[in-house]
Amino acid sequence: MADDKTKRDFRDRDRVSANGDYEVRYFAKQHRITPEQVRGLISDHGNDRKTLEREARKLRP
Repeated sequence: MADDKTKRDFRDRDRVSANGDYEVRYFAKQHRITPEQVRGLISDHGNDRKTLEREARKLRP
């Protein structure tokens, strides 16, 4: 299900949703990795944004 972009709430900004294609694509673009790599990171390390950012930096060439 797509997020309703008109209803903005920042309670979950410290999480990345593996089910939200927009969030996965945005995170992947931000860190120059593929969406598949993002989903792999989420399955390996959970959905905490700080942890994912640290692990994404390790994947960059």
